[in-house]
Amino acid sequence: MFTGLIEDLGSIRQWRRSSEGARLSVACHLPMHEVAIGDSIAVNGVCLTVVACGDGLFSADVSPETLQCSTLGALPSGAPVNLERALRLSDRLGGHLVTGHIDAVATVRERTRDGNAVRFIFDIEAPIARLLVEKGSVAIDGISLTVNTVDNNTFALAVIPHTLQATTLRDCQAGTRVNIETDLIGKYVDRLLRGREGDGSKSALDLQFLAKHNFL
Repeated sequence: MFTGLIEDLGSIRQWRRSSEGARLSVACHLPMHEVAIGDSIAVNGVCLTVVACGDGLFSADVSPETLQCSTLGALPSGAPVNLERALRLSDRLGGHLVTGHIDAVATVRERTRDGNAVRFIFDIEAPIARLLVEKGSVAIDGISLTVNTVDNNTFALAVIPHTLQATTLRDCQAGTRVNIETDLIGKYVDRLLRGREGDGSKSALDLQFLAKHNFL
């Protein structure tokens, strides 16, 4: 589990690809003496498991599924990547609950200046857009951000200067593809509302759960 608050801006050192997947090596400034084999690190929002680590470097295996469902595999050596180590139960939750499981890939439609911030508009498929709400949370390449507006196929948000300079968003322009993870709670609520049989009906148990947790 992660928070969406980026710890470090690393860079891809090397890809080693095979027919079974790939191994990714990332150069970083994380305190590697605190990282152990088996730990989880989010790389551009994708939760990966550390299989080797050393001074300023760690490696992780990337499955074919992850390569297909995220932008990770398209990044060349030297590309910057957002990094966050897994959340500890004693940490403050400064962002929102992020799992590191990518729901979709979105494309930057527009980037414009908006006062001291930069406004981004993203194209997204309708099934994913329905999981976004105004003033709700979304993780873009692992960054916890607040949705400003959303419609059937697009959503927009504003990025403050600190976040812009400390993450890969600084390089995002129209046409850039990014990893999207929608709000964890919203996905479960959407699943319940759709009904267990997929016909839009809600069971008595579903209704009881939603009412108990003030979703109705």
